[in-house]
Amino acid sequence: MSQKRIYPSGAEKRKKKRTEEEKKEQEKGTLLKYFGARAQPTPPTPDVSTIVSASTADDTAAGSSTAELLAPESEEQLTSLECEEQLPALTLTDTSVSTSAGMTGPSTSAPTAIDFASTPSTSSSYQDRSPAPPIDPAEWSAFLSDSERTDLVKRGPVPISDTFTFPKKSDGRSFHYHYTYRQLVNGEKIKRSWLIYSKKNDAVYCFCCKLFSRKSTKLSTEGQRDWVNVGALLKQHENSQDHCNNMVKWKDFATRLSKQKTIDATEMALLEAEKNRWRDVLIRLISIIQSLAERNLALRGSVDTLHKVNNGNFLKEVELMAKFDPVLKDHIRRIDSGMQHNTYLGKTIQNELIECVSDKIMEVMVAEIKDSKYYSIILDCTPDVSHHEQMSVVVRTVTLGKTPEIKEHFLGFLIAPESTGLGLSTQILNRLDELNIPFQDCRGQSYDNGANMKGKNKGVQARLLVKNPRAFYVPCSAHTLNLTVSDAAKASKDASCFFGNVEKVYNLFAGSTQRWAILRKFVDLTLKSWSETRWESRIKSIEALRYQAEKVREALLEVRNKATDPVVAVEDNSLAEEIGSFRFQICCVVWFDILSKISITSKLLQSTNMQLDVAVNLVQKNKVELISYRKTGFSDAQTSAKEICEQMNTEAVLKEKRLRSTKRHFAYEAADEPIVDAMKRLEVSFFNTVVDCSIQSLEDRFQSLSEVKENFGVLLNFRELDRKVLREKCELLGQKLSCGEEADIDGSALAVEIESLPELPQTMTTAFELLTYLSQNEMCELYPNLWVALRIACTLPVTVASAERSFSKLKLIKTYLRSSMAQERLSGLAVISINNKVGQCIKYNDVISDFASRKARKERF
Repeated sequence: MSQKRIYPSGAEKRKKKRTEEEKKEQEKGTLLKYFGARAQPTPPTPDVSTIVSASTADDTAAGSSTAELLAPESEEQLTSLECEEQLPALTLTDTSVSTSAGMTGPSTSAPTAIDFASTPSTSSSYQDRSPAPPIDPAEWSAFLSDSERTDLVKRGPVPISDTFTFPKKSDGRSFHYHYTYRQLVNGEKIKRSWLIYSKKNDAVYCFCCKLFSRKSTKLSTEGQRDWVNVGALLKQHENSQDHCNNMVKWKDFATRLSKQKTIDATEMALLEAEKNRWRDVLIRLISIIQSLAERNLALRGSVDTLHKVNNGNFLKEVELMAKFDPVLKDHIRRIDSGMQHNTYLGKTIQNELIECVSDKIMEVMVAEIKDSKYYSIILDCTPDVSHHEQMSVVVRTVTLGKTPEIKEHFLGFLIAPESTGLGLSTQILNRLDELNIPFQDCRGQSYDNGANMKGKNKGVQARLLVKNPRAFYVPCSAHTLNLTVSDAAKASKDASCFFGNVEKVYNLFAGSTQRWAILRKFVDLTLKSWSETRWESRIKSIEALRYQAEKVREALLEVRNKATDPVVAVEDNSLAEEIGSFRFQICCVVWFDILSKISITSKLLQSTNMQLDVAVNLVQKNKVELISYRKTGFSDAQTSAKEICEQMNTEAVLKEKRLRSTKRHFAYEAADEPIVDAMKRLEVSFFNTVVDCSIQSLEDRFQSLSEVKENFGVLLNFRELDRKVLREKCELLGQKLSCGEEADIDGSALAVEIESLPELPQTMTTAFELLTYLSQNEMCELYPNLWVALRIACTLPVTVASAERSFSKLKLIKTYLRSSMAQERLSGLAVISINNKVGQCIKYNDVISDFASRKARKERF
């Protein structure tokens, strides 16, 4: 006979410990049901599974007792009832229990009327205890409370986006979107609404089983990540009896919630009213933020407290609206009285709302870019006030519709840690990947003429062409035109001295308020400083001297007479003599004429709707005008300069300069004889040099633009080509728009379509006009290759002016006082401000839903 064990064995100890831990886990949170919003006895609330199981009993006579209504009908329901104590119950009033389900059974206290005045505080207290569950199923608690389960059923499963890029495991496998559908035998597909995806764990879950199942499966606990067998596992799961039962519970509970036939219908109504109140508050806050962002105004002040003097524009707008709007008035009252601690007026909520609004705007623009298929990218960089290199990203598209439209969308600012071609190209490719915009659909790229951008070997355009040979590089035409003028100004010494004297005149008057007041007394057009980079803008600085030279000279003489500083007096006298000289007036007239012609072209090139063919025609027209001006421009300038000198009572004679005699060395080629005549020497060294350099620079710098235009020239000048040349050019264009086995058009088919075109209006001279004609007359399906080629031609950018304009917004948003602004906030505010027309089309309810789904909130929306 074996001796009886005195002490328990190790297995018994482990079993006992495991039993105690399970009991503790089951009893976790049970005390919460004894703490309510008010000091009233709170009856236990049935579990959600109990509510679902009681759906049939709810349709019985109203005189049935509570015990009969909640009686378990099956073993599974009994298990659900037994597990009720594992979940913290909702705090319900006696009225909500007795009224919502029509119960007549015993109650711990007498029913009382609903106190509508205290309703918000009850809901608020309830929400403070039980925040809304997160979106990601991996973050749901292992034991869901009734309130969490109810919120999840009301919210429903978050659908898996067909545009989401699923991460790959180490073996290269990943989840695919087609698993969200179940294919039937007859070929039809049914959406698996119960399948949800977790970004945190990279796993899929079953929505209904995670809420209602008492069995431990991967789809209801840790998630399924076996991508090799996921198809078979999902099919096996959806055919299981447990899954079918949970689906019935889910759908039945969702139906009863929508019809407000649950046991806690009154409490649900209170929660719904509180949720609607918060949504109304958020709608007004979003509207205020959007209004301030569109006007580039600062949101925050030196303090973030209501009813303070320097609390910023956002809180001041809230206080102003609260005077007239009952929703915000009640919200402010709750905050001031201490009834509510979640104000949603702080800087963190501001940042989140800005991000939500900008993301919705981005979604609209990205959807439009994808609908258009073809696009071009525009990049430019500039330093901000905090010395960070900001890169502006703009995408140009042609919308599809009966009336096509050229649009340029601003996609935000990116910090460029490296300004090399490799760094910038990598950054723009990463940005396109984040937005899920395929780079293979890019057909154009436009940058300034910096070496890191246009470099043929290591520039951004060269690196992107390696990845996509169909992304044609088009240098910025406006920037190229400015470089043309810059080349001309550097070619002549007289031109450089002229602009130096113009700047001296401006600095003299601008250096003193008294001197500036004297200038304003004489002139109507004030002097302006010129930009170092934008040469065409120098016309504004010359305009006052061109038409008011006499008045500017008189102002200089008066400043000289009133000056007490001898240095200022001497400088005034020398500048007055310089302005009165015949040489200065000839240079002024010549430069004003040249810059006038170039300024008009430059402003036209900066238009958003500018097209490649129109830009080339404008440059050619500029070149012809300069060639014509070279023949008669100098003589006309002499005549105008003489008239100005007569008005100033100065001599219209060039001062002769003594020629230096230099020692000549033997050479096989004799040196040019020096020009003795001063007027002839000015014409050769200044006028001819400036004009000839401008003409040559226009031809050289716009060569790459002309080459790109030549590829698409067949789309416009096909009327002038014979059949053989037309087919050759169409075949060449088809080759340019092909990469490997992929091609945008068929060159042979394009030639046939062009030959079969009907008689077109003679006024139709641009590619965009022809595209509009095809779309409005519904001929796109008749001429598909021509339609695609015209869309690509109109998509090609001509200038980076849109990126330059975004820098103006950057300076308004990120000022010296706001230099510590985060990059996400800066980019979000810029997106809202620049794309304000798109922002007017977004729906506030979508923004609020996105805001609520980003993380667990203390309030429900």
